[in-house]
Amino acid sequence: MTLPEGFAAKYTTLLGASAPAFLATFAQPVQHGFRENPLRPKAALEVTGPAIPWSTWGHYGKVAGHGIDHVAGYVYSQEPSAQFVGTTVAPQPGERVLDLCAAPGGKTTHLASFMQNQGVLIANEINTGRARVLASNVERFGLQNAVVTNNDPATLAQALPGYFDRILVDAPCSGEGMFRKDPDAMQYWQPAYPATCAARQKEILTQADAMLRPGGTLVYSTCTFAPEEDEQIAAWAVATLGWALEPIAKPAGIADGRPEWANGDPNLKKTARLWPQRLAGEGHFVAKFRKPEGDAGRPVGPAQPGRLSSVDKASWQAFEQASLTTPLADRLLWPWRDQLYALPLDAPDLARLRVIRPGLQLGTFKKNRFEASHSLATALAPQAFRCVVPVSAAEYASYCHGETLARPGLSGKLTVLLTLDDKAFAIGKLVNGTIKNAFPKGLRF
Repeated sequence: MTLPEGFAAKYTTLLGASAPAFLATFAQPVQHGFRENPLRPKAALEVTGPAIPWSTWGHYGKVAGHGIDHVAGYVYSQEPSAQFVGTTVAPQPGERVLDLCAAPGGKTTHLASFMQNQGVLIANEINTGRARVLASNVERFGLQNAVVTNNDPATLAQALPGYFDRILVDAPCSGEGMFRKDPDAMQYWQPAYPATCAARQKEILTQADAMLRPGGTLVYSTCTFAPEEDEQIAAWAVATLGWALEPIAKPAGIADGRPEWANGDPNLKKTARLWPQRLAGEGHFVAKFRKPEGDAGRPVGPAQPGRLSSVDKASWQAFEQASLTTPLADRLLWPWRDQLYALPLDAPDLARLRVIRPGLQLGTFKKNRFEASHSLATALAPQAFRCVVPVSAAEYASYCHGETLARPGLSGKLTVLLTLDDKAFAIGKLVNGTIKNAFPKGLRF
């Protein structure tokens, strides 16, 4: 691998005697990892691998994109070092949590694993295309308490001041820690690029501060080695925003931050650096802050969804009674265009935001009927469905390709849940012995 001009010289100066070991890692293989999904029923996984020391649900290994474990949302492919970020945030069930720069969704789904579908998780991404990828990954992981938004941080801060208990800012950065995994990231790098990124990171953190409640926690992370974007940003946040650095538990191999690369404040040792020459993973930096107590400011009102028409309400209730074993409770029904979503009961007012996915997508209103969303296959437990249809491996491949399935022994018209090895992966439409394909066209393979 040919590193960008000036990169090796910079880190030879910073790292001294340890620089050769660091630079040698760019010629070594990429480390792969994945996380188990604790929100899904326990099941034997197709993929196995040694545990990642700093990740509760993490393992080393590579996930097959078309395998049942991935398609059914039982695992999520995530680089090992990146899993330390979610472990550091560790939100609690019932909290209000923001993943401010969330696409493609690895850290969002990790945060949700801790929250156990309780509380409110807002996953925001400023880029529209990436926000849709984020929504797709949220769907596959089966999240019921997540709202996906597509806003710049300033717009979000105007709508949700002082709202969040915890915020993750996995900041856009120079990407030095991903050069080995994504060589294309090197084309943007030049010696001045980290300083350009740092200016943007300060703007993002300033808006994040406006959304964090007094006494709340913010975790800042990057996938770069650059002190300009790491220790120097942490020092700036303490001096400018008044935040206090919190200690981070660091398993073996994870190093302290380097105060000498910023203003010399010894508290910067509380930050964490993940170096590829010290552990099996790519490069990351993580800092954890506590906002001081103070005035909570303007309160944020509750979500105000539109009203269900009597016709749509009857269609939804008919679907519930025919297809589900028990009604969905403790949720705020949100009709949105021709769709129906379910929000957590304590969701905030979303009227001023651009929303990509307002909660769990339940389905679509058609003429005189309700059509279930694919989201229900991964969000609800199999026992929530009245009719569960096991399939063979060959039928799984066929259905995911867009084909119908034959079940001569089943009659009538009903929404069914399809499973392979007891893992739910899709919704089907049973019509007199034939299961019509409802697998989303964009997901077929």
